Amino acid sequence: MTNNNNNETLDYTQFTLSNQTKFYKGKVRDVYTIGNEYLVMVASDRISAFDHILPRCIPFKGQVLNQIAVHFLESTKHIIPNWLITSPDPHVSIGKICEPIKLEMVVRGYLTGHAWRTYNSGKRVLCGVSLPEGLKENDKLPYPIITPSTKADEGHDLDISEQEILIQNIVDENTWKTLCKKSLALFQFGTDAAAKQNLILVDTKYEFGWYEGALTLMDEIHTPDSSRYFYLDKYFQNQEKRLPQEQLSKEFVRQWLIENDFQGLEGQKMPEMTDSFVNIISERYKNLYNHILDVKFAPRNYKDIQTTVEKNIIKALEKLHK
Repeated sequence: MTNNNNNETLDYTQFTLSNQTKFYKGKVRDVYTIGNEYLVMVASDRISAFDHILPRCIPFKGQVLNQIAVHFLESTKHIIPNWLITSPDPHVSIGKICEPIKLEMVVRGYLTGHAWRTYNSGKRVLCGVSLPEGLKENDKLPYPIITPSTKADEGHDLDISEQEILIQNIVDENTWKTLCKKSLALFQFGTDAAAKQNLILVDTKYEFGWYEGALTLMDEIHTPDSSRYFYLDKYFQNQEKRLPQEQLSKEFVRQWLIENDFQGLEGQKMPEMTDSFVNIISERYKNLYNHILDVKFAPRNYKDIQTTVEKNIIKALEKLHK
């Protein structure tokens, strides 16, 4: 574990669980495979951008991500089944093992982030989707668009068009249409939920897989790592005055890295993260939790965090196996 300005963080886990068959350390999550039945996902406090893990952990980030994801997975079951079974710890989710579809379904309602950088470079087509002329950064798009990317095992995910997906037979045409329909339905649900809390769901990504032959929603949804949010009451005034939108997302971390000459490219040096910047990131994550869930964030106790997380996982797995 590491220590960030007097706040301990969950840097990593390395448990040996009963019937464990695999362990995978992702950029943010530690993933344990239990037999051929369950996945245990531990949302660490690591933070990544441009496919690089940043040098400092962010207090409470894993708890925020996990608890927001659990909330939205539970509340969108009527749209599509998902992988989640239980969340026995603020940092942990346990769910079904799915066969993943190697696509990220990115849904965009506004021209920001990667889409804006592409547009600002002069291009008017993104993932086969044509964009209208005359837009400025953070403008609302005429309607939500889907700009998928390939889910790479290593390295950068790559933009891909519907045509390329079908040619490469990543999924068949009927599955593609269903993926689009479910992604847009989830985005509309997230948009409505955000609006009730004076927020705009700007863009997000969804991952899907197969479980017992059924299309199933996987991973996290509508978290600040997978989504961008703007403040609704400030949006129109900021756009009119051409001011930046305050974002409840990771985009401000990406912008900070860009301003410090780092975009994950060869030869670039990762800038140092000060205690004050780490605390700013942590506060933004907690702020989003408070806004999107309309519940005051209750920070967990980090004392003996490794032991606590492990015990909670073991108890949950024992209960599932009864």
